[in-house]
Amino acid sequence: MVFSSLTFVFIFFPVFFFLYYALRDTKSRNQLIIVFSLLFYAWGEPVYVVIMIISTINDYAFSILIDNVRDKNARMAKLYLVLSIIVNLGLLSFFKYSDFLIMNLNSLLHLKITMLNLPLPIGISFYTFQTMSYTLDVYRKQVKVQKNFNALLAYVTLFPQLIAGPIVRYSTVEDELLNRIIDVDLVAKGLRRFIIGLSKKIIIANQVAILANAAFAMKDGTLNWSFAILGIIAYALQIFYDFSGYSDMAIGMGHMMGFHFLENFNAPYRSTSITDFWRRWHISLGTWFRDYLYFPLGGSRGSKYRTIMNLALVWFLTGLWHGAAWNFIIFGMYYFVILVIEKSGGLSLISKLPRVLRHSYALVLILVGWVIFRSESIAQIGSYLSACVGLGASSLNIIPAKLTYTLPFMGLGILLILPSPKFIQTLNRKLLWIGDLAILMIFLMSTLYLVNQSFNPFIYFRF
Repeated sequence: MVFSSLTFVFIFFPVFFFLYYALRDTKSRNQLIIVFSLLFYAWGEPVYVVIMIISTINDYAFSILIDNVRDKNARMAKLYLVLSIIVNLGLLSFFKYSDFLIMNLNSLLHLKITMLNLPLPIGISFYTFQTMSYTLDVYRKQVKVQKNFNALLAYVTLFPQLIAGPIVRYSTVEDELLNRIIDVDLVAKGLRRFIIGLSKKIIIANQVAILANAAFAMKDGTLNWSFAILGIIAYALQIFYDFSGYSDMAIGMGHMMGFHFLENFNAPYRSTSITDFWRRWHISLGTWFRDYLYFPLGGSRGSKYRTIMNLALVWFLTGLWHGAAWNFIIFGMYYFVILVIEKSGGLSLISKLPRVLRHSYALVLILVGWVIFRSESIAQIGSYLSACVGLGASSLNIIPAKLTYTLPFMGLGILLILPSPKFIQTLNRKLLWIGDLAILMIFLMSTLYLVNQSFNPFIYFRF
């Protein structure tokens, strides 16, 4: 089940919140969250619910063991931590990377190992990182061990952020799991946020995705430079409005339930460097790798060589986290190289440029990164980038006529990325009813699109 479906919007969503608000105590609400979250997940993954529960039991049990021995036997506490991480990463690696490993072993050693062809459990990368963050924080004494299994299960299965993030750390919702306050203003704020996210997904992401898919489906040598550039701009808009829209919906529903999830995006396409971009894009993933891998490795406190090695490992794993394919690894290492250059003096040079040039520099590199991310093979990366610089087809057609209807949606997507004029911000603050009326109209429009659309993917479900 996806948020941007008629089933979710008009059945699951209202039924859940009607029952949720009918209950008066947090314990009962947590139990309702567990039931509906398991139902939500089982809607598309009935078998793999078990994997998620096993992951939760693993961290629940090992965290209690760690808490019991941490002050008496540090070595045993560390052993329990390592075992919990092995179980988590073992499950993730088995289901997500087995076939990738087999494929490369077969190719490298000329073997004929049969592929497992395992379906990827939806959201396994997200909830694995969430459960690991809990155990790591217990080990570090940054959170108290949770001995109420239902409370921890409610945290892991919490359906708003279960299958596509943001990665919500236990420390963020620790107090709210057992004691949260729901008021009308927070519910209204959450509902507005949900509708905005839904509209970003339905009205913009789904439309520009059609153009992006058409461009990337072109055979080698048949894509001209104009369609190639339009295609990658369309994909940049698609992945932003798709993923940030999902995060908006998750954060909005969190508010409606009394939770305060942290923001996951901060106007990433207004960045003036790649360092700036990764502070603004998928913030929950970036800070996870920073706090649980980069800093423990020593961060930038050691020698220059050690810092580079730390960055290389972080960005290799960041790429691999996104998918079991070489293009994702290349994606991670591409940004590693750029960030090393920026940290080695590049940023000081960039900062001297006019803002428009700094912004252009960042956007060009971001678009190249999305070509790497979206391509299905190393060969396609090369052919697509070649087309972007005029080495593809010589056709003068900018875009196939049947796709011209997507251009207004691209224009809308670009327009909404730009900063809002101050008078609009002032008007929104003074006349809230106008904003609410606009949101109602947006919801009605999104519903009309939902009724008529059959193309409705979520990019980040595969992670």
